[in-house]
Amino acid sequence: MTTQIADARVVVLGGTGGVGLETAAQFAERGARVVILGRNHERGASACEAVRERSGARPHFVRVDAIDPEDVTRAAKACIDHLGSVDVLVSATGPSQPPRLLHDLAIGDLRERINEIMLPPLHMMHALLPTMREQGSGVVVNVASDAAKTATPGESAIGAAMAAIVMFSKAAALEAKREGVRINLLTPSLIADTPGAALIAGEPFSARMFEKAASLAHLGVAEPKDLAAMAVFLAGPDAARITGQAISVNGGISVA
Repeated sequence: MTTQIADARVVVLGGTGGVGLETAAQFAERGARVVILGRNHERGASACEAVRERSGARPHFVRVDAIDPEDVTRAAKACIDHLGSVDVLVSATGPSQPPRLLHDLAIGDLRERINEIMLPPLHMMHALLPTMREQGSGVVVNVASDAAKTATPGESAIGAAMAAIVMFSKAAALEAKREGVRINLLTPSLIADTPGAALIAGEPFSARMFEKAASLAHLGVAEPKDLAAMAVFLAGPDAARITGQAISVNGGISVA
């Protein structure tokens, strides 16, 4: 079974801003029913209104702390109860801190930094895969980072967490393909006009590092719409033979 986007029941984790919000809007514009997941009710309401204004759709918001497995289980049930089932999961969460050199990170902060990046997409995918496998179809798109593929100063913790997302997703893709579930990843380097870009610009070290990286993006620095369009494509019937892939959308910064 391959879901048509206009019929899809879509869940977007991290859908209150940046890539997640743009992804929710693009799915809604194509007729999908959308649930937005995030940590803040106020931002959730604002995101739902933004999607409604663009598409005329009425997305639903579910609050979740996706680092907490019990809260993820509750939120997954709320999504299924609202939609009837789930055809597409897009996870577009990211760091709350900018890149920092390892010697500037306290040892006590490492676990928190890695867990906040790594656990949300892993938890949500784990929670929603059973309903996809049971119905014999489904698509997962996890937004990670090129830091999972290319070692970069300042991204030791970020890269480790992103690499975990990539390998978890690839192995899960091999396990779930027999039930008709496809799992892919998007691995951007820089994304303009996002909360992550604001974090990077706000610290001198990371701002200098990513200014240099942006100079290599001869096709242009990626924008949320670029990532969202690829997520919609991967969820649709034209991508029916694609699974287990980590696709860099980075304007030519790297070819890893």
